[in-house]
Amino acid sequence: MRTVLAVDGGNSKTDVALVTEDGSVLGTGRGGPFQPQIAGVGTAVDAIAEAVRAMLGPDATPPFADHVAAYVAGADLPAEEEVLRAEILSRGYGGHVVVGNDTFALLRAGASGPAGVAVVCGAGVNAAAVSPTGEVTRYPALGKLTGDWGGGFGLGEETLWWAIRAEDGRGPATALRQAVREHFGTGTVEELCLDIHFGRTSAERLHELVPVLMAVANSGDAVAGAVVTRMADEVTVLAVVALRRLGLLETPMEVVLGGGVLTARDPLLNCLIEERFAEQAPQAKLIVADVPPIMGAALLGLDALGATEEAKAALRAHFHAAV
Repeated sequence: MRTVLAVDGGNSKTDVALVTEDGSVLGTGRGGPFQPQIAGVGTAVDAIAEAVRAMLGPDATPPFADHVAAYVAGADLPAEEEVLRAEILSRGYGGHVVVGNDTFALLRAGASGPAGVAVVCGAGVNAAAVSPTGEVTRYPALGKLTGDWGGGFGLGEETLWWAIRAEDGRGPATALRQAVREHFGTGTVEELCLDIHFGRTSAERLHELVPVLMAVANSGDAVAGAVVTRMADEVTVLAVVALRRLGLLETPMEVVLGGGVLTARDPLLNCLIEERFAEQAPQAKLIVADVPPIMGAALLGLDALGATEEAKAALRAHFHAAV
């Protein structure tokens, strides 16, 4: 029976699952971060083998499966997908390899079928949509360079920006000033900024300020509330524009929301997003992803093998039970 090695590669970890054509899950594993733009393509693909050996044992050698379905961060453009695909093929991980952006795995995991829209708000933001006839639209998702705003790191930066301006008088008063100091245990916000500048505190820790921002916004703080409102606007516009591009704005479609910022289900952010979709895309059905994207990668792998709907239902049942 043919097998699929499903891969969900993200900025913080790489998940794999080995699945048979009938939907049985033979094992799962986890490796390090998948960051081709930072660590290089070779190091990023090493994380797949690391995760497989965590699943199958340290002596596992390629080929790992008949088909590799790798949906990963850093595959933001077709050229990047092809470079990653070539690297995986060269290592013999599987006889057939498909590489796509991890947003597509989120969509397949959260939606009832292959069609719909997925919006990711994790470390960064991204979105992709697939029409019922298979047409695809997506964004470059290269950060501010390509018009992106928000995500966990971006929200952390915004929180610190407003906090330091409140402290030195350049901006309005906000409870973010005190909340940031308390979270990092510094006497002033400037002290934290200098700690980051001199490397005493990692800038990567700025994502810790997302729940701080949300808590302050939910308390009624105007500055924090404005930042959260902008995040809701960004999530909405990503989906609405994708639907418009495919001519589906007036068609009932599922919109899957994923990534840590959205799956945290913050009440204010959720409410703002729901209000905006009701106004701008009333036919959309919002779904907050409650299963891991690795399930979506596995389903896409089964799609590629032409597996039965019974097999896909069995796969879904396995992951839902695990959750």
